[in-house]
Amino acid sequence: MVQAANLEGIATQNKFEKLKAEKDGLKVKDELERFAEIGWQAMDKTDLEHRLKWLGIFYRPVTPGKFMMRLRLPNGIIDSTQLRVLGEIAQRYGEDGSGDITTRQNLQLRGIRLEDVPDIFSRLEAAGMTSIQSGMDNVRNITGSPMAGLDEYELIDTRELVQQVQDMITNQGEGNPEFTNLPRKFNIAIEGGRDNSVHAEINDIAFIPAYKNGELGFNVVVGGFFSAKRCEAAMELDAWVPPNSEVVDLCRAILIVYRDHGLRANRQKSRLMWLIDEWGIKKFRTEVEKELGHPLETAAEKDEIDWEKRDHLGLYPQKQAGLNYIGLNIPVGRLQAEDIFDLARIAEVYGTSEIRLTVEQNLIIPNIQSENLEALQAEPLLSKFTPTPGPLTRSVVSCTGAQFCNFALIETKSRALAVVKELEQELELSKSVRLHWTGCPNSCGQPQVADIGLMGTKVRKNGKTIEGVDLYMGGKVGKEAQLGTCVQKGIACEELLPVLRQILIDNFGATPKAV
Repeated sequence: MVQAANLEGIATQNKFEKLKAEKDGLKVKDELERFAEIGWQAMDKTDLEHRLKWLGIFYRPVTPGKFMMRLRLPNGIIDSTQLRVLGEIAQRYGEDGSGDITTRQNLQLRGIRLEDVPDIFSRLEAAGMTSIQSGMDNVRNITGSPMAGLDEYELIDTRELVQQVQDMITNQGEGNPEFTNLPRKFNIAIEGGRDNSVHAEINDIAFIPAYKNGELGFNVVVGGFFSAKRCEAAMELDAWVPPNSEVVDLCRAILIVYRDHGLRANRQKSRLMWLIDEWGIKKFRTEVEKELGHPLETAAEKDEIDWEKRDHLGLYPQKQAGLNYIGLNIPVGRLQAEDIFDLARIAEVYGTSEIRLTVEQNLIIPNIQSENLEALQAEPLLSKFTPTPGPLTRSVVSCTGAQFCNFALIETKSRALAVVKELEQELELSKSVRLHWTGCPNSCGQPQVADIGLMGTKVRKNGKTIEGVDLYMGGKVGKEAQLGTCVQKGIACEELLPVLRQILIDNFGATPKAV
């Protein structure tokens, strides 16, 4: 844990360090019953707006009295029983209740009332789920290959490693004060395939399959992040680890070094990359080795990311004979309660009750017997969540947007769907184009990894302030991944369609459909 003297020294530097020094966010776990009794309006403001986030409960000024809950779903895997519990929770809140698949293979529930949180937590615990340490200055959901254990071309099954890393960080979901006071949020990803399904380059720590001296393990990259002020791709740590407990130990060592030495004065300069900038990668690696207790092996000469990125939509055979998986498109990741129940039923009837989420906000149902494929494809839900969406619909990603998020400068989800629908009606495209929307510079919608990225802003037109976007292009995922850059600022949303139409024609081979 960070030394008390260190906390005393940083407490006055910014309000977030001060509130953490005053009381660890995890401590509000013991006050949930009292909060439920007195109501959100009577709560201490700091507990309400900040410390509840340590438990995955987010106050939202745009929906006062109705909270968001962010879960932890390691490797994006959930079963039908767990999904049904989430559906029951969402159903309770009627029109306000819904779930969103996130870009970290996770689920967020909306419309939650504070008086119900103790009961919700009990139900989550009974179903083997948790939301602990999923917000503020904690490690976010740990991502892994959505095809872990299914893909015949898989290199490393990431499921157990991801779970072990989460258990280390959260003390098996009970909460772990050792890692509740990081300088800022932190992302970890473990890739097991050849196509960079986890977007390794945008994580603080990412493990990428690589052979060294004939042994398969991971090269390690560090420091990738998005923020309102800066976006950087992860850089090589010049380290290789075998696919065992060394992964967990290295994550722990890096987190401790970051916790104890990360910059805290200015939150805009508190992510891991800023510490690496200040120290240099060699000193950072040396300090990690000291914490680890032994030298790291140098990196393998090359990694095994040699495929273009797959989106896993459609119907495919698994490596297990006679079994298949189906990838369903969930437009901008939005699920209503009835959708959640139906997905749980389909996973039970046709599969083995398992559902997997992807960083593209879609989902996979694995382990489907070949003789059940025809009946599955006739399910009415597959007309809504189709495995064969249009070339823009299949790759559109969106953050929460202004409907629920007070940071968002524009509405994103509904606009994103309306835009791709109109563009698909007007244009023929021979391939998918990744179109990402984010409502503000915090980049939750990750516009920098998209073919076309749109970041919400405000623009002036005819003397009025209206919703607009900054345009990003050049992002690439899969092999040779790179971040895109802003190429045009301040496009009014009402003028965006013709701009996107021309970009698709000029840059992506789209052709106008015959009238």
